[in-house]
Amino acid sequence: MTQNQTLLSVRNLKVAFRQENGGEFQALKGVSFDIPAKRTVALVGESGSGKSVTSMAIMRLLSPQHAQIHPDSQILLQGRDLLKAGGAEMRALRGKDIAMIFQEPMSSLNPVFSVGEQIMEALMLHAKLGRRAARRRAIELLREVGLPEPESKVDSYPHQLSGGQQQRVMIAMAIACEPKLLIADEPTTALDVTIQKQILQLIADLQKKHDMAVLFITHDLGVVGEFADEVIVMRHGEIREQGKVQQIFDAPQDAYTKALLACRPHLDRRPQRLAVIDDFLQPGGYVEPPQRERGYRADDEIILDVRGLSKSFDVREGLFGKRQFHAVKDVSFKLAKGKTLGIVGESGSGKTTVGLTLVRLHQASGGQALFHGQDLLGMDAKAFHAYKRRIQIIFQNPYASLNPRFTVEQILSEPMQLHGIGRDGGERRKLAQELLDKVGMPAGALQKYPHEFSGGQRQRIAIARCLTLKPEVLICDESVSALDVSVQAQVLNLLQDLQDEYGLSYLFISHDLAVVKHISDQVMVMNKGEVVEQADADQIYREPRESYTRKLLESIPQGWVGMAPA
Repeated sequence: MTQNQTLLSVRNLKVAFRQENGGEFQALKGVSFDIPAKRTVALVGESGSGKSVTSMAIMRLLSPQHAQIHPDSQILLQGRDLLKAGGAEMRALRGKDIAMIFQEPMSSLNPVFSVGEQIMEALMLHAKLGRRAARRRAIELLREVGLPEPESKVDSYPHQLSGGQQQRVMIAMAIACEPKLLIADEPTTALDVTIQKQILQLIADLQKKHDMAVLFITHDLGVVGEFADEVIVMRHGEIREQGKVQQIFDAPQDAYTKALLACRPHLDRRPQRLAVIDDFLQPGGYVEPPQRERGYRADDEIILDVRGLSKSFDVREGLFGKRQFHAVKDVSFKLAKGKTLGIVGESGSGKTTVGLTLVRLHQASGGQALFHGQDLLGMDAKAFHAYKRRIQIIFQNPYASLNPRFTVEQILSEPMQLHGIGRDGGERRKLAQELLDKVGMPAGALQKYPHEFSGGQRQRIAIARCLTLKPEVLICDESVSALDVSVQAQVLNLLQDLQDEYGLSYLFISHDLAVVKHISDQVMVMNKGEVVEQADADQIYREPRESYTRKLLESIPQGWVGMAPA
């Protein structure tokens, strides 16, 4: 098979999901594309665009009870229509000819089996290897995907590995039987920039080594800029544009493609507001606003002064032993009123521990956090209660941080009730509605439950909940990392509007360096619990002093850096 031959052809793929009211939702509306052998095709779009439904249809993993594929649709693997294949035939194909890396490794890996057992299962089933041979091959695969100490890691359970290591195990499972097509569904979404770069490079290297074709699914056009050969842009179940990567990046034709490229924060400029999808779909198109200046000034009022903050945890070692793990070591910084301090670093650097310790969800091991001159860490619980409302935290996962049994009104009213805000339920309801309007939530949201909203809308509700207490400091802990680039732009614009209006100060914790540069006045780089470097945002990105900072910056995907909106 030559490189330009078609491996997989999707023709007129239509998928409808049955709804509880008896109607149907058209998830895919006649999608057609080809995947050439030994090439990488990126499928790009926001949540709800139909990307993952397409991949699940190819793998025949859609439930026939809930999803109906149109009889005229075709999915041809080297001429064989997968939609007409029987159950036994598909089971033989999955893992052997077509393999998939799922988005969330922690929920995709079986927690009760070692990672070695899970890789061995595919080898024993498809390659007909014996148990010993399968174990040897599993160790070889773990070594091939760059997992350290594979001879011991083969017996580890998923929870004993980091997120990046779990993703490497998923890749090892997927390539175990050397498939012709590898489907990678958002494999780097929640990973640090350095780990993301390693995973992307690993997939590219394995593709060449094993002569695989890759269908790479992502919501971020920037990630595929230096990785894919061809790009397919989807929206609302339809293909809006497709072509060679260079063509799409240099001269996008569709307004939606232009919007996706422009929504992402850029390293070479900082507009006062980020572009959102609607800006490009309106008559007249998008005109970039003036640039926003950032940085601390000598006369800035310091609202939070953290000195020598430390946090240690007891870690079990052996059956009876334990040792101390120093998560945060002697961290000091100052946060100015109405300004944003970005905190960046890889997983395990101590970023989140700093935020949780400041709001006393962790008990500090040492140091001070002077808030208007009062030490938040040294006061007793009763005294701290009065300060809780003045320093709030927005957590990373809006799906886990909102009570699923509460309506939005209850979620917003509870903190007001606890802190004595509002005379009665009616006044608190009015305040809650005003806050929902402020964060751009639709009318009627008060009586709905969290599951009725998208991820971006849930994050807006979480922000509104923080605002009920009229805080002076917001700690944003990876609060936009799992959002589509367009929704991320909306939330970042919202945070900026709130800062401009209320003079809020932000501690913005993130592994996304482009987002941090866009929103931060000053940046603090952390590694292994310590502050590596700290300076104004523009300076640290222009002239990083430390090798660790340079490594982080070099890991940023370069496909979109410096691109001007078309």
